[in-house]
Amino acid sequence: MQQQIFIKFSRLSALLILICLVPRLAIGHISGTKSKPRKSIRVLIVGGGTSHDFDRWYKQADATTLSEDGLCTVTYTHNTDSIGIYLKTADVLYLVTNQPIVAENRKAIFDFANAGKGLILGHPALWYNWKDWPEYNLQLVSGGASEHDRYSSFDETIINNHHPVTNGVTQNFTLKDERYHYIIDPAGPGIDVLANNHVAGSDVVYPSVFIVKNPKTRIVCIALGHDGESHDIDPYKTLLRNAVKWVAHQ
Repeated sequence: MQQQIFIKFSRLSALLILICLVPRLAIGHISGTKSKPRKSIRVLIVGGGTSHDFDRWYKQADATTLSEDGLCTVTYTHNTDSIGIYLKTADVLYLVTNQPIVAENRKAIFDFANAGKGLILGHPALWYNWKDWPEYNLQLVSGGASEHDRYSSFDETIINNHHPVTNGVTQNFTLKDERYHYIIDPAGPGIDVLANNHVAGSDVVYPSVFIVKNPKTRIVCIALGHDGESHDIDPYKTLLRNAVKWVAHQ
């Protein structure tokens, strides 16, 4: 009789232990297969120069847009002499300056691109700023702008809504900005246009958002961005965040 009771008690104990262990094993399995948290993209914004409020629209507005939800960890500098130092710990360079850049840091930018690191070239950096550095516009911008319309409203059209950079962006929208007259350089690597702009009464269309077909890295150029009429609207914010993710291979 005592032996039967002992056997029943042993079986009950084993069953209780099993019941307790199963959830823990299941939890362990689930936690073991859980995907790793997304790594924050380290973005270096280089601003400063003339004709734009760099602190307000790039150091503050764009940095806030990129930092939202932990997408990016942003470092901003207007000291172009420090570019090479900061690039050592960056995943993406967001270049928006029109200041002089010394030869050492020009080389650092090209080394960064040649290593496959992503570039975003913003509004002020799509001008022909550096007459003594033609390689920049030729190879990284595949052209550039040397004039623009007066600050006014114009229509923007997404012409490739299947690309990751334009994902979720309204196909047609209107904004106020400087309408850059970007002209492609036929000697450059070429571009793929994602969005262009036009004004009523004119057949002339200019690219606003495009990819430079650089063989070493991913480059997105965004010609929009003179002030808050672009930086503060959702299409611009989405384009910028998408562009950073795409050039960072995320």
